[in-house]
Parts: sequence; C-alpha cells; structure tokens
Amino acid sequence: MTFAGRIAPDSHAERGIILDTGLVIVFTGDGKGKTTAAIGMAVRASGHKMYVSVVQFIKSPAAGGEARAVERLAPEVDFISMGKGFVSGTPGSSTRSEHQQAARHALKLAQQRMQAGSWDLLILDEINNAVHLGLLDLADVMELVKNKPAKLHLVLTGRDAHPDLIAAADLVTEMRAVKHPFDRGVPAQRGIDF
Repeated sequence: MTFAGRIAPDSHAERGIILDTGLVIVFTGDGKGKTTAAIGMAVRASGHKMYVSVVQFIKSPAAGGEARAVERLAPEVDFISMGKGFVSGTPGSSTRSEHQQAARHALKLAQQRMQAGSWDLLILDEINNAVHLGLLDLADVMELVKNKPAKLHLVLTGRDAHPDLIAAADLVTEMRAVKHPFDRGVPAQRGIDF
C-alpha cells in the first residue's frame, strides 16, 4: 500500500514499537499553539520511530511552515493539507460548497488512514473548526472517534471543539489567549504564526 507516493510503514511489531492504549487528544481554545502542540507531538513520536500522519482541514497547502518543516521527518511523518484556506466568504475566496467538499475529502482520507493500521499517531488539524463551521457533521467525526483502532493515538485540533468531542477525549488542553500582538495591529509573523 502506498501513501503520498511512498510505501506504507511496516507494522508496529516489525519496528519494535509497543503501543498500549491509543489516546484521543483534543487541543482547542482561542489561544495560539494548537497546531504547534500537535506538530510537537509528531516530532516527539518520530523520535521514537513511530509513524505519524497529519491531515490538515481548513488551511490551504501553502498556508504554513509546518508542512515544510515536517517534510524533513519523512518517512516517519506524512503531512497532507487539504483545506481551501480561511472560510471567510470574501470575494476571490473559495465558496462554502468548495470548503465543505474539501473537508469531506479530508475526513475520508483520515478514515482511510485510521483504518490502514500503518500509523501510530493521526493528527486531524483544524477538524474542530470544520465541525464548528458546519463543513463536517459532528456525527461523522464522532463516528471516526468511536471507530478509532485501540492502539492509534488520535489528535483533533482547532478552536471551538464540540462538547461531545471533549467528552469523548482522554486528554483535552484548552489554549487561552491572554495577550496577542494582533490585538495591537501587528500582522501575523512568518515562522511564528504561519
């Protein structure tokens, strides 16, 4: 089986990886650092020769430096950004229908990755936003969480995590905005915000 142009990772047993219980982890809140925390987990996992798949919802393929950075961690880390960018409705941006279609494709890929049995950690970046904005049905995401293989770690990031997803998680961290330069009119900074 191939993923993103490469051969799927070997089984956990063949790599000497022992996974006891896969966790469901949610990073949410209005503060900065949700994707950063998830990517940090990917780096840590790759250091243990665990295989990580990151599927990005909402953000477009050219949106951030995290994709370029984790390319260096291949083959342990695989990163696919499937979003259309911010859901703003401004002229020239993708339509709501295009955003919904992209989110559904990303969810389908996530389901395939989850069931493949080749990954130790699956990160669904910005999936909470996709549910909150109505791009995905909560029931479909809850079904994904419910059907998670026992040894797979599953991370869901994004603002406005639904209470049902929070209840289903083993670990929830809420990032809280205390102060941000954007509040003073300072634009997003390369390498810090994207």
